[in-house]
Amino acid sequence: MKLLTNLAAMGAIFVALGAFAPAPTEVTPTTLAPKATVSLPAPGSHRAEAAAAPAPTAAHALTAEDAAAYFDGLLPDAISRADIAGAVIVIVKDGEPLFERGYGLADIKARRTIDPEKTLFRPGSISKTFTWTAVMQQVEAGKIDLDADVNRYLDFKIPAYDGKPITMRNLMTHSPGFSDAAKDLIVKDPKTLQSLETLLKAAVPPRIFPPGTTPAYSNYGASLAGYIVQRVSGEPFAAYVDKHIFVPLGMTHSTFEQPLPARFAADMAKGYRVASQPAGPYELVGESPAGALATSGSDMARFMIAHLQDGEYQGQRILSAQTAQLMHSPQFKPVPSLPGMALGFYQEPGNGHRVIAHAGDLNHFHSDMHLYLDDHVGLFISFNSAGSLGAAHNIRTTVFKGFTNRYFPAPATPELPTWKDAKADGKTLSGRYIDSRRSDSGWLRIANFLLGQAKVTADPKGVVTISSYRGVNNQPKHWREVGPFQYQDVGGDSRMAAVVEGGKVIRIMTDDQPPVLSLQPVSPAMSAAWNVPLFYVSLGILLTAAVTWPAAAIIRRRYGHSFALAGRAALLYRLTRAVCVVDLAFAGLWFWFLSQKDIQWFSSGTDGIIRLIQLVGLVGVLGTLAPLANVATVFGDASRGWWAKVSSVSIAVACVACIWFAFSLRLITLHIAY
Repeated sequence: MKLLTNLAAMGAIFVALGAFAPAPTEVTPTTLAPKATVSLPAPGSHRAEAAAAPAPTAAHALTAEDAAAYFDGLLPDAISRADIAGAVIVIVKDGEPLFERGYGLADIKARRTIDPEKTLFRPGSISKTFTWTAVMQQVEAGKIDLDADVNRYLDFKIPAYDGKPITMRNLMTHSPGFSDAAKDLIVKDPKTLQSLETLLKAAVPPRIFPPGTTPAYSNYGASLAGYIVQRVSGEPFAAYVDKHIFVPLGMTHSTFEQPLPARFAADMAKGYRVASQPAGPYELVGESPAGALATSGSDMARFMIAHLQDGEYQGQRILSAQTAQLMHSPQFKPVPSLPGMALGFYQEPGNGHRVIAHAGDLNHFHSDMHLYLDDHVGLFISFNSAGSLGAAHNIRTTVFKGFTNRYFPAPATPELPTWKDAKADGKTLSGRYIDSRRSDSGWLRIANFLLGQAKVTADPKGVVTISSYRGVNNQPKHWREVGPFQYQDVGGDSRMAAVVEGGKVIRIMTDDQPPVLSLQPVSPAMSAAWNVPLFYVSLGILLTAAVTWPAAAIIRRRYGHSFALAGRAALLYRLTRAVCVVDLAFAGLWFWFLSQKDIQWFSSGTDGIIRLIQLVGLVGVLGTLAPLANVATVFGDASRGWWAKVSSVSIAVACVACIWFAFSLRLITLHIAY
C-alpha cells in the first residue's frame, strides 16, 4: 500500500513544498521484555553508524543488552525530530523473543504509552504475509494448486491476457499483470465498507502485462488470494486467519475484523500523520486481506518465530517444514542479479545473509518485518505516524541497514573496476521511465505519466543518475557500472541493474526497493519531456486569454472605446474566451480534487464529484469547436492583424492540448475506475 499512501500526500506537491518545524513530541521509552539497565551512547552515535558505508567487518553480539543500547540511542531522538508519536520494535532470535520495546506514545491525548504485548498497531501490507500463509495452508491441504488458473476457484471470471491465465504463483509474486487500483481501498465510514466479494467483483482491474513477466505490486491480487482462501475453506477470511493462524500461535491481540472489535479498542494505538496534529480515524481497508490486520509487537514475534522455524511455534504447526521452505525460496527474479520474490515474501540484501521481508503502510502506520532465515533472527518495527515529510520511511531504512551492518556485517571486498562499456551503456539507459506499478485505466495516470516519471541521465564517464532512486538525504544516487548493465551506488552499497534485450531497455530495478517495482521506458507519446512543457504553456495561454478578456472590456469602458468586432466574429471571440474559462475550471477542479490529502477521499463516495468535474471537462472538449472556428474566421478576415492571428492559433492549440490531456490521462472516462 505504499504507493497509495504516497498518492494520498499528492496534495502537498500541488499546494506547497517546504519544510516546517513541528512542536516536539515527548518520547517515552517503555521497557518491557526484557528489562535491562543500559548505558546510553552519545546522542546520534547510532544514527551515524547505521548510515555508515561500508559496513563494519566485526559483528556485535546480538544480545538484549546490546539491542537496547543500540535502539535507545537511535529511536527516541529519531522519532522526536521526525514528529512521530510512537514506535514499537521487536527482535526474535533462536525461537524466543529477544527484545521488545515501545517508544513514545500510543495515544498523545491520553498520554498512553506503548506496551509491546498489548498495544495494537496497523502493519498495513504485512497483512499479506498472513494471507499468503493461509494460501500455503490450502496448498498443503490440496485445495489450491499454485500453477492452476485462479478462475478454477472463483465464482466470477478474471480474463486471460494474450491467452494466458493468472495463477496463484503469479499472485504471490506480484506478477499477475494487473493495473494498479486505489478506489475504495481505504474508506472512512463503516457503512460504506463493502464485503470482500462485492468489492472484488465490482472492480476487476485491467490487465496491462502478461502474467509472470513483470513485477507490479497488486493489492487486488493479494485480496483475490484471500477471497480464494475464503471460498476453498468455506470460512470467512478474517475467521479463517483467526482459527488457523492466530489461535495456534497464541496471537491474542490480533484481528482482521473491521471495524475494530470493541474488545481491542482500549489497546489500539492512535494513528497520526504527524504527532503535532490530531489523531486520524481507524482506517477501514476495503481489500482486507491486503492490509486490514491490527496486531501487537509480541504477536508479531510469534508469527516471525513460526516462519523462522519453518512453520512451527511452541509445538504448534501452521505449515509443514517443506511448505514453509518452499514459501521462503526464490520464485521470480525480474532482474537475475538482484533480489527477487519468494511466495509472498520478497528477498532483501542482507550483507550476504538470506533475508526475506515485507513492508506495510497505511496513512498513519508504517511498518517493516525482516526475517534473517539462516540466522534465526526476526526484526519488526512499526510507527503510528508518517512523520514530518514522511520521515518514517527513512527511519525504517536506517533501522534495517544499521541492524544488518551491526549484527551481520559484510566482509570487506575490493572495489570493482568501472565496466569498459560504461559510456555506451549509460547512453542506452538515458531517457524517461515510468513505474511498472501504475494505474492505466483512470485519473491516477496523472501520477505516473505527468508527475511521476523518472529521468535517467549519464555523465561523460557513464555514471548514471536516476531521479527517483534517492538516498535517505532525498538526493538522487549516482550509479557506476561494474558489469554489463550492473551498477554500484557511488559511495554506498546499493545495487542497480537493467534488463536490456537487443539494445532495448526492458526494465531497471534497484535492491533499495522491493522486487515488486521496476522502471520501464515510457512511450514517446506519453513522455513528460514534451507533455509537461505543453501542459504549462497551454495553461499559461488559457490563463492569459481568460484574464485579458474582462480586462480589455474594463479598459474599453474606462476610455469609452467600442468593441471592434461584430456578428459572427464577435460571437466566436467571446465563445473562445468562455471555453478558456471552462478549461481552466476543469484543470482547477482536478487540482482541488488531487489536493485532498486523505487517501480515504478516493472512494465511491466521491464518484458524483468526479462526474461533475468530468462534465465541466466535456463542455470544454465540445466547446473547442469555437476556438477552431475562430481561427478560420480570423484568417479569413483581411482586416485582422498579426496579433489576432497568433493569439487565435495559440488559444486553439491550447484547447486541443486540453483534449489530449483529458483523454490521455483518463480525466474523462465512461466508467469511474481507478
